[in-house]
Amino acid sequence: MPSHYKVAIVGASGVVGRTVLKVLEEKSFSNISYTLFSSAKSAGSKIHFLEQDYILCELTEHSFDSHFDYAIFCARRKCF
Repeated sequence: MPSHYKVAIVGASGVVGRTVLKVLEEKSFSNISYTLFSSAKSAGSKIHFLEQDYILCELTEHSFDSHFDYAIFCARRKCF
């Protein structure tokens, strides 16, 4: 069992994503590093989470080229 986990949160800037972040703050896991993803529109924005500022990364086709142990998806498909 790893001593440290890498978790991706997709859709972190949306309503559901922010709710997930609040739940994760309540649990306060110490052995997890998070990467927060958003659409191009929100990428580069800051979100205060777990007493630090995170810069939202744009979700692209290469976002998961680096290894994550878990991913939480809070995104919806945009319909036209």
